[in-house]
Amino acid sequence: MSSTVWWEGAEKTRVLIASDSGCGGNKPGELLTLRHPKSDNGTCYLFSNEMLQEIQWFKQSYGSWFLGDYISQDGSLYMATPVDPVFILLPIFDEARMKKGEDPGKFRQLDEILFVEGYPEYQHLLPLAEKCMEIVCQTQEVGSMKFYRLDNSKVLAWLSCKVSCLKKTLPELDKNYAAQGEKQTLVDAVSIVGEYLKTEPWLKLLYDHLGLEFVDPTMKETNTENLPNANENKMEYSNSIQEKATKKTGKPGKQTKQAKVETGSKNIRDMFSRACKKKC
Repeated sequence: MSSTVWWEGAEKTRVLIASDSGCGGNKPGELLTLRHPKSDNGTCYLFSNEMLQEIQWFKQSYGSWFLGDYISQDGSLYMATPVDPVFILLPIFDEARMKKGEDPGKFRQLDEILFVEGYPEYQHLLPLAEKCMEIVCQTQEVGSMKFYRLDNSKVLAWLSCKVSCLKKTLPELDKNYAAQGEKQTLVDAVSIVGEYLKTEPWLKLLYDHLGLEFVDPTMKETNTENLPNANENKMEYSNSIQEKATKKTGKPGKQTKQAKVETGSKNIRDMFSRACKKKC
């Protein structure tokens, strides 16, 4: 983990847990604002030692941090976890080829592709794109110049490989997956990968490529967000009992002791789907 670092001129202090690789002096990498590959919203990423990391944000209702002799009032926690840069660059390369119908689009140089209006920090990823984007692109060299064009067949082959690896890994990480059928595990793996893909065209193409029936992820998210969480249910239950006791006695009654909640294993997919991205 990285050591505590202070930035001069920072208005507020935040706690970020990240790999210390490439950290030097008082500048452990750079915070870049890039477009999220699924939503297109501006999202904060940590770029350090040619490794791109997405930032997850967690916050409890009450909490602070003791940092040496300093107390940070904001008790939220930021965690930087590695993300494959191909996911982040995929929509940028897709737009850059200017594909129309059956026309495969144009070959373009990397500095052109990474010139994204409103997001100048994509230029920081130029060395990274040179190393990783050939796996999903066709390339042409003219003299000392190299040109790239996204290739659908390469993208689907790369996505299928990602899904296959994740499908094998999930049962090792969570026993719930070991108890379910292979097809359902495959669907779950596609759903996790789909957190980084636009529905059109990539997610639908991936479902079709794998012979699966397409499920609109936006419907799942809407249904999930409408459900109250366990803590809200417990709080409402406790308040209801206390109100009844007050009505009967005329005095505030003692808070009824709640039954212990059985702690079982949670589905690891929740760690992926509920992670919150924090904008810089």
